Formats: sequence, structure tokens, C-alpha cells
Amino acid sequence: MKVLLLKEPRESESEADPYLQELSSCGHTASLIPVLSFRFVSLDELSERLFEPERFGGLIFSSPRAVEAVKSCLDSQKHRHKWDAVKDKWNEKSVYVVGKATASLVVDLGLSPLGEDTGTADALAQLILQRENQEMKPLFFPCGSIKREVLPTALRNNHVPLETLTVYQTSEHPDLQKNITEYFTQQGVPASVVFFSPSGVRFCLDLVKRLSGSQLEKIKFASIGPTTADALRSHGLTVSCCAEKPTAKHLAAAITHALHT
Repeated sequence: MKVLLLKEPRESESEADPYLQELSSCGHTASLIPVLSFRFVSLDELSERLFEPERFGGLIFSSPRAVEAVKSCLDSQKHRHKWDAVKDKWNEKSVYVVGKATASLVVDLGLSPLGEDTGTADALAQLILQRENQEMKPLFFPCGSIKREVLPTALRNNHVPLETLTVYQTSEHPDLQKNITEYFTQQGVPASVVFFSPSGVRFCLDLVKRLSGSQLEKIKFASIGPTTADALRSHGLTVSCCAEKPTAKHLAAAITHALHT
């Protein structure tokens, strides 16, 4: 069955996207259309903070893109050399992450992540609140321009100090509308459409509805997690399945079950 994934492709060109691989191994014909485009910002300020670990009580990464912003800062030889000198100081503190994709990129930086199994900002906030207190130095949270306020709000409500810095701007992918239209024109209406973020719902849903026409009711709408599922429901859609955890394996299992019931 045809499954349309509205998500960013894997960063590495040499490896197939794990979601495409997993769905294919379950017997589905999966296609991927990138939804968002990203631009790094405030990298000088980010560099400054990365090389002053003594100012902070720890780090928080809630997306792969934030880790990529750090990698971008460290690309020069001079900065890479300085990073080798300070990363152990960060490892003496807590380095929090949401999800396995973010965790693996954090490991590549030479840092030891905590919370990779949390899967959502809400769950990560609970983990942080169990471990940290009001007397600590602020946690440093490099984030995107479209971040949910769940994590900052939970920490501030419990008086855990936090310093945020927007390190990437998120906008709609320039070819999104064209690519979705081409997909529906050439492939027809898919059996399932999968959303990976509330931004994806905002940018794509109206077009998907319009192109599906009278067959909209037949589509099994799927989401990578509860926040995205809530965004779909807020538009009056029935969510057929939600991945138990934000991994390719869990998503493929949920979609396969939904398509066969």
C-alpha cells in the first residue's frame, strides 16, 4: 500500500531514510516529501555559550537540527580544537535530549546524552524536574524558531533556571506545494499520510485535503507522536495511528496495523 511521509530526509545522502526502509520491509510503497527548510542563526552567540560551560548547569537538545547548529559552529579547525578542551566539562553536567535521532548526533559531538527514551518534551521535562533544582545554574537550551513552550513552561513553573537561544529558523520548504501536487497527480491518493510535526500539519493539510477530494475519508492519517496527533485532531481529522515511540520501527508497526484493520 502507498504511504506518503511528510518529513525531512535523513541528513546522510549515503544512507537510506530509516522510515522508508522500515515501511518498505513491511511491504508498503513509501514516498518522502520534505516539508520544512532550515536556516541557522545566532551562531556567534551559540559559539560563545558552548565555550563557557562554567556558566551553565547543563544542556538541552530537543531536535536534531539544534545539534547540527552546534556542529556547524565547530566546523572550523580552531573551534574543533577548543571543543576538545571543553566537552569534558559539559559531560560533568547533564546533557538532555528528546529521542534517539537527537541522542545519536549528541554522541557524535563527544557528549553523553540523558533522556533519549523520553520521546516527548513533556516526558523530558519530568526527567529534568526529577534531577535538577532551583539552586542550579541555568540549563542552556539552543532551539528552533517554532518551538513548543511545554518544556520551558514546565521548567519555569518549577523555578528551574533556563536560558534559551534560537539557533535555527524554520519555514515551509520552497518546493512543498509543487511536490505534493505532483505526488497526487502521478501516484493518486495514498492509503496513509504520515505527519511528523505540527508545522507539517499547518503547511500541508489543506493541500492534502483538496487533492484527496472525495477520497479523503479513505486515508489513514498517522502521526509520529501525540503532539502532532493533537494538531491533526484540531483540524477535525481522525488519527488512525500514532507511533508508540518516535522511531521508524514503531511507526511502521502502527501504520501496518492500521492499514490491515
